[in-house]
Amino acid sequence: MLLGGVVFLLMMVFGLIMRVAQGDLISLDPEMFYLLLTAHGAGMVGSAALSGAAILWFFSARHLNLRSSIYIAFLGLFLAGVVLILGSIFIGGYGGAWTFLFPLPAMSGGLWEAWAGVMFCVGYLLIGVGFLLYYLELGLKIASRYNGLLGGLGWRYLFANNSTDVPPPTIVAASSVLVFNTIGIVFGAAVLAASIVNLLLPSFEVDPLLAKNAIYFFGHVFINATIYMAVTAVYEILPDYTGRPWKSTKLFIGAWAAVVIFVQAVYFHHLLQDVNMPAWTMAVGQVVSYASGVPLIGVTVFSLAVYIKGSGLKWDLPISLLTLGVVGWGLGSIPAMVDGMVSVNKLMHNTQWVPGHFHTYLLLGEVAMAFGFAAWLVRDKAVTTLSSLDRLVFRAYVFGGAGFVLVFLWSGASSIPRRWAVHYEQWQLQSQLASGFALIVVLATLVLVVRYVAGLARRSQ
Repeated sequence: MLLGGVVFLLMMVFGLIMRVAQGDLISLDPEMFYLLLTAHGAGMVGSAALSGAAILWFFSARHLNLRSSIYIAFLGLFLAGVVLILGSIFIGGYGGAWTFLFPLPAMSGGLWEAWAGVMFCVGYLLIGVGFLLYYLELGLKIASRYNGLLGGLGWRYLFANNSTDVPPPTIVAASSVLVFNTIGIVFGAAVLAASIVNLLLPSFEVDPLLAKNAIYFFGHVFINATIYMAVTAVYEILPDYTGRPWKSTKLFIGAWAAVVIFVQAVYFHHLLQDVNMPAWTMAVGQVVSYASGVPLIGVTVFSLAVYIKGSGLKWDLPISLLTLGVVGWGLGSIPAMVDGMVSVNKLMHNTQWVPGHFHTYLLLGEVAMAFGFAAWLVRDKAVTTLSSLDRLVFRAYVFGGAGFVLVFLWSGASSIPRRWAVHYEQWQLQSQLASGFALIVVLATLVLVVRYVAGLARRSQ
């Protein structure tokens, strides 16, 4: 969690620098902008994955006998991958964005050499192997404890009404995530391997549309998995505050069964602008984009409201951040569903509307959950309310984060494109406003990280 928190903070600083440059408040070489953009994307996705994996492992270990050696191996592979990725960017000059969209790694316009693209892809592969090892351990222990993976998913209870050994919510979530994210990682590994061969042997041909499908399938599934891993903190921690257990009801298990399907099928909405895609994929992308919001908004967000209502819980920093995470996640899905409409997507997908939606469900969603979990780990159990500093930090994070993402959405609605290093004068006001909100978030995050470090030091005494 400490590694994740520090990387979150550093990547936020990179994001702030980019927004300040777009606002023409500082001068930044466009080449450096795209290096920062690549590092920001890869770093934020990576730190979200690392923090989500830490949360899921921590709470799964309450129900399973997990081997810490596997987690250490996962962490080692993850960090080795990070070193290669950073080296490819800041030594090799790779600036092809975190999505490594084929054939961009091999078409640098002279800005980086093939070895930098290879290093970037190999770094991703190491992280992927680490996660496959992580999920293999989870899968083996879940299958052993709950009589197979179907038992861990809760599907036996769902369809056979076998209530003798219903898995707890954390195990249902863990089983679901390991199913869809393992599939996503395998697709990502396949296209990464093909890209590496193409970089080393340019005569090796890869179908660009097939590669794009595999990349966006992997990317969409992977980034969503980070949130679905982190939400287990809500399932496990909230009952400590409300005195009400979060139960694996048939509705809950059914919602997670839908997630397993939707989180894979919905990736088509990333390809709505590819006119040579079959028409049925566009229909699926639009329909599933809307349907995928039902399990999230209709079950998780609603359930959270029900659990909190009338519970008399005392709000402290951990529960405030965890609640914000669920609410931010739910709100962030709404602009995504809007962008999932074919008619809207044609106008909005390559604008700042898209970073507006995913910053909402990451900055105000997964990241908030991660910091809520971190604050819970080092909390002073004698303190059951928000202190003045807690209240200030929380409000600053919410205010800065909400303002930041709203400016993104406003910019997207105004047709300001994303991924442009230099903005016209007419676009700079939004960038300047976003920079102010981003600075507030960075300062609030700095306090959260420092307080976590202080909490770790206090607990080690």
